[in-house]
Parts: sequence; structure tokens; C-alpha cells
Amino acid sequence: MELFSYAFMQRALIAAVLVGITAPAIGIFLVQRRQALMGDGIGHVALTGVGLGFLLSTNPVWMATAVSIAGAIVMELIRWYGRTRGDIALAMLFYGGMAAGVMFTSLAPNGSNANLTTYLFGSITTVSSQDITAVCVLAGFVVLVTLGLRRQLFAVSQDEEFARVTGLPVRLLNLLVAVTAAVTVTVAMRVVGLLLVSALMVIPVAASQAITRSFATTFALAVAIGVTVAFSGTVTSYYVDVPSGATIVLLAIGVFLALTVASAPLAKKRARRAAQDTERCTLEVPGARPAEDDVRV
Repeated sequence: MELFSYAFMQRALIAAVLVGITAPAIGIFLVQRRQALMGDGIGHVALTGVGLGFLLSTNPVWMATAVSIAGAIVMELIRWYGRTRGDIALAMLFYGGMAAGVMFTSLAPNGSNANLTTYLFGSITTVSSQDITAVCVLAGFVVLVTLGLRRQLFAVSQDEEFARVTGLPVRLLNLLVAVTAAVTVTVAMRVVGLLLVSALMVIPVAASQAITRSFATTFALAVAIGVTVAFSGTVTSYYVDVPSGATIVLLAIGVFLALTVASAPLAKKRARRAAQDTERCTLEVPGARPAEDDVRV
């Protein structure tokens, strides 16, 4: 195909596939922890790193990684100790991060709103060789953490108290999830954009949960959906000349809606089967007595 002959499209497709893998891989743990919008908050903070990268004439990806990791750690500390005022502190962190990013970009010698827009919403034509190197290294870290520690992270995401009783370092694992989410945001910002990356963390997981029951199956299907929509969205954006990030997210939403509709009959069948199993177990219990409401006078 013609698009594979262009170096910028080769880089864009590599980045898209890595984003499709990493975003749902960490997103499934955020969904389990009921922190689906954490990626959106980290994206706001990462914008400060992008602005600093422009201002200091360094690679914005690496600078955004450092700043977003620091922001993710602060977010986790606020979650632990913030109590009733934690939501206000988080709001100040999110909006302050975005404001600082815009300010630093405007002060940079070569900074411009056009440059910032490519990081906010993604741009397949601006993925450089340096970006690919950074994305590959960061994606490797995310895959290593989410696969190597999947059992521990799942236990902490499901029930922190139970995980703590079993001897797991809960706070350390929570910090690791936050840091991994921050790294994922910077991996995805060149393709999807900082303002849309949270959608790719959450939507493939939600779509997978519509038709699966086990964690392992949900994990695998979510990654498959992520890779499919990221690759397809990047190719579509090339031929139709539309933003890659918006295209990828809209495709992901389309997959979610299709699977949700397709899973409706399956959900009814499971509910009917569960009711039948419950009734069968009740009838088969030796010496079982009818409930008072069932006794006819």
C-alpha cells in the first residue's frame, strides 16, 4: 500500500500499535479502581512538561514523562491524605497543569499554539524518529509492569484491604499504577493527544467487559480492540485527512456501542441461566424448608 512507503506513516503506525497495546493494558486497572478519568487528569499535568520541553529546547516527550510521573505521584498522595478537600486540590493540579503548559509554550522561542495543538489532539505527521525511540522505551515499561505484575495489580485494584492482609505492598503498587498511567499518557499523546488519551484507556476496556467475564479474557480483548482502533484510525486519518486522535476515539466508541448491542441477548441468557441454577440449588438442598411467604394457609 502507498501509505507504508512514507517514513512518517511508518512511524505513526508503529506508535499507534504501541498506544493500542499500552492504553487498555493500564486502563483495565484504572477501571477496576474506579479511576477511569485519572488519565485525563494526568494529561492536563503532562501539558506542563510539553511546555517546558519547548521552553528548554528539549524533547517534549521525555519532559512530559517526568512531569506527568511527578503529577501522578502527587495525585496518589492527595487520594491518600486529601480527605474532604482532596477534590479541590486535584482540580487545582489539573487546571494549573494546563495553564502552566500554555504559559511555558507561549514563552518558548519557537513555541506556538500550532505546536501545542499537535500534543493536545495528536498528529500523525509530527511523530519523529526521536519520538518513536521514546515511545518504544516507555511502552516496553508499561507492558512489563502490566503483564509481570498483573496478579498483584488486580488484587490491589479489586480490594485494597484484602491485598494488604495478604501481605502485598498496597501503597507501593498504587504508586506503580499511577506512574504507569503517567507513562502511558506520554506514550499516547503524539497519536491520540493529551485530551483524548483517557478515552483509549477506558473505552476498549468497557467494550470488552460487555461480552467477557474473566479478567484475563477482558484484558486480552481490550488490548485487541485498542490495537485495532488505533491502527484503523491512523490509516483512516491519512486517507480522509482528519485528526488521528478524534478518529481513533470515535472508532473505539463505535466498537463499544456495537458490542453493547450484541451482548444484550447474551446478558439476558446469562441472567436466565443464573436464575435457573439458583432455583435448582434451592430444590436440591436436603431438608430445605419453604419460606414463610410460600406456605399456603
